Amino acid sequence: MSETDGPGNVLFVVMDTVRQSHLSVYGYDRPTTPNLEDFAADARVFEEAVAPAPWTLPVHASLFTGLYPTQHGATQENPYLEGATTLAESLSAAGYATACYSSNAWITPYTNLADGFDDQDNFFQVMPGDLLSGPLSKIWKTMNDNDTLRSVADRLVELGNTAHEYFAESGGGDTKTPEIVDRVQTFVEDSEENGDEWFSFVNLMDAHLPYHPPEAFADEFAPGVDSTAVCQNSKEYNSGARDIDDDEWEAIQGLYDAEIAHIDHHLGRLFEWLQETDRWEDTLVVVCADHGELFGEHGLYGHEFGVYDPLVNVPLMVKHPELDAGRDTETQVELQDLYHTVLDHAGVDADTGGEPFDRARSLLAADYREFASVDAPRGARSRFAAHDEGELDDYAFVDYHRPVVELNQLESKASAAGIDLDTDSRFYSRMRAGRRVDGKYIRNERIPDEAYRLDTDPDELADLVGSDDEVVAATEDALRTFESEMDGEWDDVTDEDVLDDMGDEAKDRLSDLGYIE
Repeated sequence: MSETDGPGNVLFVVMDTVRQSHLSVYGYDRPTTPNLEDFAADARVFEEAVAPAPWTLPVHASLFTGLYPTQHGATQENPYLEGATTLAESLSAAGYATACYSSNAWITPYTNLADGFDDQDNFFQVMPGDLLSGPLSKIWKTMNDNDTLRSVADRLVELGNTAHEYFAESGGGDTKTPEIVDRVQTFVEDSEENGDEWFSFVNLMDAHLPYHPPEAFADEFAPGVDSTAVCQNSKEYNSGARDIDDDEWEAIQGLYDAEIAHIDHHLGRLFEWLQETDRWEDTLVVVCADHGELFGEHGLYGHEFGVYDPLVNVPLMVKHPELDAGRDTETQVELQDLYHTVLDHAGVDADTGGEPFDRARSLLAADYREFASVDAPRGARSRFAAHDEGELDDYAFVDYHRPVVELNQLESKASAAGIDLDTDSRFYSRMRAGRRVDGKYIRNERIPDEAYRLDTDPDELADLVGSDDEVVAATEDALRTFESEMDGEWDDVTDEDVLDDMGDEAKDRLSDLGYIE
C-alpha cells in the first residue's frame, strides 16, 4: 500500500450510460449537473478516463476485479463473473460493511456481480431484490451449472428490459434514484452504529434508455416533448427499421439531459447529507459512468456495436483528502484502476483469489501509471511484461465481445421490417481498441479496422488506417501487444453452440416463451 493506507469509508457512484459531453461540469452548455460542478471544487476531474467496454456487465466486472473483460470473462457470450474475488469480497473480509444498490438488471446475484455485498437491492419492480437474493438466486445458479442453459440469461434480461420499458413509461421504472439515495443513508448510519467502516456502491439508471424523466426535469430540458412519441428503442434505428430526423434527435437528447439532471439533483442531496453529518472529509467519493451513449454518430443509437469515444471516454471525478482538486486533461485513466484506488484508500489487500493491489494503478499514488518504477505484484494478471518495461504507461484498452442480447433484438426489429442484416457488419463484430490521449486504433473482427487522431479529430471522422501517421502506428503496436497478452484471436461463438446439447423439453419451453425460434 502507499502512504494513503486506510481505513476509510467509500462511496462509489456509477451514473449508468452518462456521456461526458452532456455534463455541464465537463463544459456542456446546458445546466445538467450543477451539483457535480460544486463537487468538482473538492474533486479531481479526469477528462481522459476510458471504460474497458461500452456496456454495463463487463465494465462493472472490471471495476470489481481490476481485470480486463477477456480476463474476467463476464460478457454476453458468458454473462457471469466466475472464478474471481471481487472488491466487495476483499473489503468485507477486512471487516467493512458493504452494500450495492442498483436498478440495473446486470448487477444482481445471478450474474455474481453482487458477490461480497452484505446488503444488496436492485430495486426491480417486477422482481424484487429480496427474491433475487433468496431462493430464486440459488435455483438460477444451480440451473446455470449447465453451460448450455446460460443463453437463457440473455433472453431473461431482454424480457426484463421490455418490462422496464413498460413501467418506465408510467414514470415508475426510471425513478429509483431517490430510493437508492435514501437507502445509502440508512446503510451508512447502520454501519457506523455497528462500528464498521463502509463501502457503498450505487448504480443510477435514469439516463439509460428509455428516457421518461420526472415532469419537473422534463419541463426544464425537454419542454413539450412527449416521451412516448419519440424513438425509445435503439434497435429500431440501428436495424434501419426506423429513421430519426434532427428535430427528434433534439427531443431525445432533451429527455436524456433531463434524466442526467435528475441524477445530479439526488447526488447533490446525498453529498449535502454527508457534509452536514461530518462524514465528507474522510470519505473517498468516486463518481463515474460505465459508458456513454450515441445519438446518431457513426449511424448508431445507444451503446452497442461500436467503441467510439462518446461510449468509452467517460466522466470520472474522484474526491480524496490526498488528491488535489482540479481538472486533469492529460492523465489517461483506465476505469479498472479504481479497484486499486479503493484498496489503497482502505488499506486493504485483495482477498484470496483477487487481483493483488498494484500501486502503479492507484490514482492516489504519486507514481500512478509509472509501471516500470513500481514492482509488479506477485500474480497480477493485469500487469503485462510491456507494462513492466514502461511501454504501456500512456495506453488504455477496450475489449468488446459480441452483444448477444442486443443482436437478437436487432435481428428481430430488422426481420419485422423485412430487412436482411449483413453478417459481415459491425453488428456481428467483436472489437478491441488501443487508446492514448491523442490517438486510437480499433481492431474489428468482421469489418475493416479503424484509426483516428483524437487530438485533431475528436469526432473520429477521418479514418487513418493505412496512413503513415506515427501516433496511429504506435497505438496499433500497443494494441497488438495487448492482444498477444490476451491470447490473440477470439473464439467463434454461435447460438448453435449453446443449444446443441440442450434437451428437447428445455428447447420447447424456451420456444413457448419466445426466446428461441
